[in-house]
Amino acid sequence: MLGKTAGGLFWMFRYLERSENTARLLDAGFRIALTRSSAAENEWASVVATAGVSRNYLEKYDQYVARNVIDFLLRDRTNPSSVWSVIEAARNNARMVRTALTREVWEATNECYMTLRDLLSHPVSERDLPDVLGSIRQQSALVRGALHGTMLRNDIFDFARLGTFLERADNTARILDVKYYVLLPSASFVGSSLDNVQWESILRSVSAQRAFRWLNPGEVNPMSIAEFLILDRRLPRSLVFCYSKIVDNLGYLEEDYGLRLDCHDKAMPILKRLKDASITTIFDHGLHEFITTFIRDNIDLGAQIEQDYRFSG
Repeated sequence: MLGKTAGGLFWMFRYLERSENTARLLDAGFRIALTRSSAAENEWASVVATAGVSRNYLEKYDQYVARNVIDFLLRDRTNPSSVWSVIEAARNNARMVRTALTREVWEATNECYMTLRDLLSHPVSERDLPDVLGSIRQQSALVRGALHGTMLRNDIFDFARLGTFLERADNTARILDVKYYVLLPSASFVGSSLDNVQWESILRSVSAQRAFRWLNPGEVNPMSIAEFLILDRRLPRSLVFCYSKIVDNLGYLEEDYGLRLDCHDKAMPILKRLKDASITTIFDHGLHEFITTFIRDNIDLGAQIEQDYRFSG
């Protein structure tokens, strides 16, 4: 496969995943802001920080208010990570690799673009926000469903899945990191009812609240939630699940091309560290330090995949 085609598939599905993650993040922040109106500004600040666009946001606005955050993360063309920006980028990548996609995947992507173009053509009110966010999640799920239901399990599928899981792992890691350094107002709140509400918001933002309660019917606590999101191999958004899939898809590419590259050697140690880790050890050495290292390694792996498979050329 041409590197340019591989890169188009990789980024198409990274962008689709990012649109869904942003919608989930906004939904969680909106729910918490509604129940804690006195701390709503801190909550919206945490949403912007988790999305990784604080600097861009503060260049445009001087306060974290719902109307501005919602518009910036959903519609703002100056924000390259806004839902509209990434959906447009996903569709542009899909057009570039049109011949590598089944008709169903292309049609689902195009429908996603047109639906969200209409939904985001004007500012979204707080009253309409839940329905709009639900549509964003649904549209990306339809594309993913078409991929699973109609695509050959070949190198095209592998590059699409690599983009999905690299983006998903980055999102889960950032949500966990921001919890300790932005979301929590003070160390004095750790273990309080406020702390537990905020941890619940993390579960909601990765659609894991019900699954967590099925598996952990007792009291919610930070360590058990962090363990679930980092180390549980059954959760589709956990770090270890994402990296199991990344290593699998890289392995399939190695078999197909008969070539082992530097990205294969970068991915395996990351997965091994996750599988060998215990949540007690992670907390003893520092959750922030663990997550910071993971995010850095995840970014490096993405860049290595781009280099090894020559996305730029």
